[in-house]
Amino acid sequence: MQAMKLSSVSLSDEFRKQVKEEVTPHWGELGWVTYKRTYARWLPEKGRTENWDETVKRVVEGNINLDPRLHEDNVDPQVVDDLTEEAKKLYKLIYGLSATPSGRNLWISGTSYQDRNGDALNNCWFIAVRPQSYGHSHILPEYLQPDTPAVSMPYSFMFDQLMKGGGVGFSVTKDNIHKIPLVDKKIDLKVIIDKDSKSYQDSLDMGATDKDEWLKNHSIKDVRYYRLPDTREGWVVANAHLIDMHFNGTNADGKTDLVLDMSDIRERGAKIKGFGGTASGPMPLIEMLIDINSLLNSRVGRHLSSVDATDIGNLIGKTVVAGNVRRSAELALGSADDEDFITMKQDKDKLYHHRWASNNSVAVDSEFDNYGPVADSIQHNGEPGIVNLELSKNYGRKIDGLQKDIDANVEGTNPCGEISLANGEPCNLFEVFPYVASQQGWDLDEAFTLGTRFSKRVTFSNYDWEVSRNVIENNRRIGISMSGIQDWILAKFGNRVVTGYEDAKDPETGEAIKKPIYDPRVVKEVDGLYKAVVRADKDYSDALGCKPSIKHTTVKPSGTVAKLAGVSEGMHFHYAGYLIQRIRFQDSDPLLPALKACGYHVEPDVYTKSTMVAEFPIRASHADSENFASAGNVSIAEQFATQAFLQTYWSDNAVSCTVTFQPDEGDQIAPLMRQYRFTTKSTSLLPYVGNEFKQAPKEPIDEKTYEDKVMEIHGDVATVFAKQNDNHDKKGIELVDQTDCAGGACPVK
Repeated sequence: MQAMKLSSVSLSDEFRKQVKEEVTPHWGELGWVTYKRTYARWLPEKGRTENWDETVKRVVEGNINLDPRLHEDNVDPQVVDDLTEEAKKLYKLIYGLSATPSGRNLWISGTSYQDRNGDALNNCWFIAVRPQSYGHSHILPEYLQPDTPAVSMPYSFMFDQLMKGGGVGFSVTKDNIHKIPLVDKKIDLKVIIDKDSKSYQDSLDMGATDKDEWLKNHSIKDVRYYRLPDTREGWVVANAHLIDMHFNGTNADGKTDLVLDMSDIRERGAKIKGFGGTASGPMPLIEMLIDINSLLNSRVGRHLSSVDATDIGNLIGKTVVAGNVRRSAELALGSADDEDFITMKQDKDKLYHHRWASNNSVAVDSEFDNYGPVADSIQHNGEPGIVNLELSKNYGRKIDGLQKDIDANVEGTNPCGEISLANGEPCNLFEVFPYVASQQGWDLDEAFTLGTRFSKRVTFSNYDWEVSRNVIENNRRIGISMSGIQDWILAKFGNRVVTGYEDAKDPETGEAIKKPIYDPRVVKEVDGLYKAVVRADKDYSDALGCKPSIKHTTVKPSGTVAKLAGVSEGMHFHYAGYLIQRIRFQDSDPLLPALKACGYHVEPDVYTKSTMVAEFPIRASHADSENFASAGNVSIAEQFATQAFLQTYWSDNAVSCTVTFQPDEGDQIAPLMRQYRFTTKSTSLLPYVGNEFKQAPKEPIDEKTYEDKVMEIHGDVATVFAKQNDNHDKKGIELVDQTDCAGGACPVK
């Protein structure tokens, strides 16, 4: 992205003051607390974190100024005026919490970090694990040419995006893994560190060697030596050296001794500028490098398996998590007939060591019919999920019929499964809360149009990787989502979208099935909103002189963002009509005294040191309606049918849904997967756990317990917080256990 010119769009203080007087944000019961601890950035010039109006100003200005017409040599004043008016509408829409961009945009948009790392505006990415060239990217190991295929490249991409806070889906299907050459060389890895490093002893404990002692008996001229700079890129390149030295095609000098010098890596607890968070020190990296080298050395003379390739990705994910606030969101996509991949988490030692770092799914087509073993594994392990790449390549919305190769380059998906992606491509999300938007008087067509234009501008960010720049320019893919779907449909139409079932037969097998009946009013409404998004994209694409987006709509699982407005998450049903929602805080978080003063129950986390758990009593919208259903009592069949409805009439990408099932519904999993194999692009399931776990994030309660807990609460947390802190708060408070998506798969911010 070019530097902003004098014609850049900004929102005046007078305008923001007017909006604050006219619009009341639709905070959910824990919305403001979630915002303050998750998305409010530190303002050094004011000695405090942002307030909501400041966050929305930053986000809207950061986005609106991505419009490429503002970076031309001669900017049309009318364009500036039009975009200023659009910025005002966007500000009102987001400030009132009728809609929001993704959590990543709430955190990054409008910051200097956005200028340096445009990737950070996108939640998640996909990469195929096979030898690829780095191209003209911000990372290119010095021993490679831009066009040299390297086994390390997909792992470097993965490592880089994870450390920037993004999630990564990666494919280890057989057609990719078979392209990786034999492991040629055994590499002797030596990690060294200087005595002056504050991480010296901890690093020695992890397997490092004293640098001076090593230099007494060795010369760096005889080995491949790399001194890591104290940067994200340094970590990535160190791992690239290690991987590529094992293969003759990327080891030109034939050396088999690698020395990695960690002396410059900042110590544990040091602040990370830009994205935020704290450093872990070099220790997790040292452990990862030793583990990956050991794995590769054990495969000399052989090919890597899909399990090996996944293990390397999981070891990277584990390293990113260790010691700082990021959640490593990974999805490994394997072949449906790869039994070793499907069962790899049954090795409990490796599961607890690193294999927990990814959700695992298998790629299928509509001809796949072996759902029995998959369903059995789901009942025991909650995995694998199912991703139908054939449908994604050849269909948008199901109602629009076969569109051969409409998305021909799709190879996988993001970790939450709502966006099918080509190699190197990111998801690009914005969600409208139609239930809230309707209450606040918005025309829904206009709300979705504003979201469409917001996401389109994100595709003009300054992307770091050539593979991403190329695919983004070609596809301009966006993902306009809606959350609070159950709330909206029940409020507007008085019932759920599935009104019943009729007897039918499977079109291929002739088996008897129950075909869902959808409320035609909901069908008409959702179809109209989809067409409004497509129309808005075409109009804006014409104005910008770029391609229309290859696909436009989705349903993301939501999570943290849905909590802001207090709506049901994505297409999911509320977990319960009444529940305790638990949020974890670092024990030094300045929000805790305010919560306690207002009567919220706060107690130490039984699982993690230096962490406190706060309890929030929650009542779902329409909890007392006779047509209300929750995840605890809605049938597995209705959840499948609802996902299919949205895939048919709304989403031309995919629909993320974690279907919850009761113990007595397990035998329905395989038949329902089979029934919807021509409609649903991705499927994942988990058993409904209720309140089986101590301090569970969500615990169902009855109405009386809810009312009793509400009676204990007094005062407004925001007001008390401001009074306790004299309208100031502390810098450097870290987040604990927050996710952008309901299932915990997407990134922290």
